[in-house]
Amino acid sequence: MARTGESYTTAHRHVAGPAPAPATSAGYRLRGGQHPDSAALAGVLAHHGVRCAGAELSEALLFGAAGGPGAGYILWEFAHDGSRPVVLGFSADWQYAGRATLAALDRLGVAASVQRTGGAAGAARALAGAVDGGRPALVWPDRHGLGYRHLPAALDGMGGHVVVVHGRAGDGYLVDDRSLAPLTVPVPVLDAARARVGSYRNLLVVPEPAGDLAPAVLRSALVAGLSQAADRLGGTSASFALPAWRKWARLVTDGRAAKGWPRVFADGRGLAGALASVWEGASPAGSTGGHLRDLTADCLDAAAPVLDVPTAAAAAAWREAGAAWAAVAEAALPVDVPEFARLRELTAAVEEAVQADGDAGAPAAAAAAAELWELRARLDAAPPLTPDDRDALFADLGARLHAVHAAEAPAVGELAAVLARASRA
Repeated sequence: MARTGESYTTAHRHVAGPAPAPATSAGYRLRGGQHPDSAALAGVLAHHGVRCAGAELSEALLFGAAGGPGAGYILWEFAHDGSRPVVLGFSADWQYAGRATLAALDRLGVAASVQRTGGAAGAARALAGAVDGGRPALVWPDRHGLGYRHLPAALDGMGGHVVVVHGRAGDGYLVDDRSLAPLTVPVPVLDAARARVGSYRNLLVVPEPAGDLAPAVLRSALVAGLSQAADRLGGTSASFALPAWRKWARLVTDGRAAKGWPRVFADGRGLAGALASVWEGASPAGSTGGHLRDLTADCLDAAAPVLDVPTAAAAAAWREAGAAWAAVAEAALPVDVPEFARLRELTAAVEEAVQADGDAGAPAAAAAAAELWELRARLDAAPPLTPDDRDALFADLGARLHAVHAAEAPAVGELAAVLARASRA
């Protein structure tokens, strides 16, 4: 998987095909997934038996209803540990916890209980009440605080993604983080992780669907969500639209700009971690689902009968964009550098242990994470690249980012064309 960039659950489906989702002791079925938000919604709605025209709502369709693909690039420079990680956004409203999830529920007409509270006791009671009442809950804990990815202390409070809390096991909560095996977090640990990030402290969303969805409702939700994607990506923002990729492509080789990579990484320090974060962010083998352009294509394929318009050309265009992103990931952390190849292997090993094995994978996840973060720290201090190697890598990465922009512009145009046809159907 480190070489292919596939997530464990994606690779498993390719090899074994779809398998019956295993049920936990709480009756909730674990089915894996790619994108945290849409996979969580798919799991919870399936648990409640929600269907549309007799079929469960797939992760791909819910991804579209939630706003589909997005864009975003940030290069951070942290003084507390000297790290310079890259944050990439590939889905709608990626910078706002819960916004895409709530938008999807609203578009689908699914009622939900939403609570935001700063009080630890009240937040703990609300989550316990939902879970003990048989209602799986969506929460946004700090990734470091959860513990099962064994992240270093420097990442404490740096945020996380949505997970489903769907039952109890002993003194812990059962958590679905696109898992295929039971994953347990001690109750006080999860409560503390939920409270760690101030901007969305203790956010709790408990979907309460009333029944099946009418096809017209799903169609309307898809049109609204995908229209948001087309409008946003086709905009002029250099932070949250396609120009963000073009801006990043220029900065990778711009030695004069304050955020130009030749200037930021002039001494080489922090570069390995930045490159690793690009690979992890763009690759489905990372913890957040990767570039999601393949999921966008899957959404368009699944949407064709719902919208009653052809979508094949748009799906193909988004798959081409996905291939361009795979090339970016390859350029960012080239496998022919042995130390970088090992970073990829260890990152994928942590995710495989979490997603495939759950609690049983904890020792493997801990061992891989310990080696991963020790190696990242060592390479951040002394990268395995000469200055000439670094310049060549930046030039290659910049060229591939320009290719991403060139691929995504027509993909957005094809998406807009699908929506125009749908408006006339």
